[in-house]
Amino acid sequence: MSWLIAIEGIDGSGKGTQASRLVDSLRTSGLRAASLQFPRYNATRFGKAIGDFLNGRFGELKQVHPQLAAVLYAGDRFESKEVLLSLMQENEVVVLDRFVGSNLAHQAAKLDGEARTQLTEWIEQIEYGVFQLPKPSLTVLIDMSSKWSRELVGRKAARDYTTQEADLQEQDLPYLEKVRRCYQDLALAREDWSIVRGLAEDGSLRTIDDVGREIFETVQNHIQA
Repeated sequence: MSWLIAIEGIDGSGKGTQASRLVDSLRTSGLRAASLQFPRYNATRFGKAIGDFLNGRFGELKQVHPQLAAVLYAGDRFESKEVLLSLMQENEVVVLDRFVGSNLAHQAAKLDGEARTQLTEWIEQIEYGVFQLPKPSLTVLIDMSSKWSRELVGRKAARDYTTQEADLQEQDLPYLEKVRRCYQDLALAREDWSIVRGLAEDGSLRTIDDVGREIFETVQNHIQA
């Protein structure tokens, strides 16, 4: 089996761009590498339901209990399990643009205290226990502010799951900031997570090349350890 590397971060943090660049860098270094993006909106039944959820079909963000929302995202990965395992058999490294970490951060951000802890544990039990999804050997968090997130989401090209400039989650800045804090808590509490800053010391955006180099070095050091 290959190394499974997950790239995480709030919306607009550059996960897709950096996942693609990481695969290119790994291939240039001589490794067989591939990528997979979640959610798979048009490839799975659960993925289509996630698109409906993000477009407000099931109600506003606060109207859908996070435990129910978590099932949609976990189900999308379960439907994609054979695709993922096949990629892992064919390649030395598989890079994931979002994985279980996204479910943990986004759903936990809607709760506090013991309820948050219980939900986090429940999600991991479902994804890794019941659905038996493989665990990433390394998760890289691209840490980005919610202010910059909204700006960068606005620059994105049209997405295939929504006609809106920003979906239900992307347009809620206070929520995105809570998600960011949850991501930070996860990364600081776990040895298999690493943080790469998306912003410079003065609060400006780091260049795509600069962030990409740090991610590649982080992954390369992990693989060679």
